[in-house]
Amino acid sequence: QVQLVESGGGLVQPGGSLRLSCAASGSIFSIVAMGWYRQISGKQRELVATLASDGRTDYADSVKGRFTISRDNAKNTVYLQINSLKPEDTAVYYCHAQIRPRTSPAAVYNYWGQGTQVTVSS
Repeated sequence: QVQLVESGGGLVQPGGSLRLSCAASGSIFSIVAMGWYRQISGKQRELVATLASDGRTDYADSVKGRFTISRDNAKNTVYLQINSLKPEDTAVYYCHAQIRPRTSPAAVYNYWGQGTQVTVSS
């Protein structure tokens, strides 16, 4: 079993900052990639940022220059530093990971966290 546990969401004023964390735990052989998606109310879930095991990153155009994804490999944890928050960033943010589990290291599975609410409002 593999679990992703997120933390760091909350209510912040426009222009403020937050740091989201997501820790992967359980029967992990290796992590291929980790990232963040968000779902704005009434819309489909969308990619925010991803970080591959080779260090490659990918960001949605709407967050480039404001959001930074990073990872602590020793802790199997990915972070999302969010700066210059805007009301339109209000959403539930989900952690995502592509992981090879110890029980089946030749295969790659997708895992999701439970989501953490980020609300940007004055």
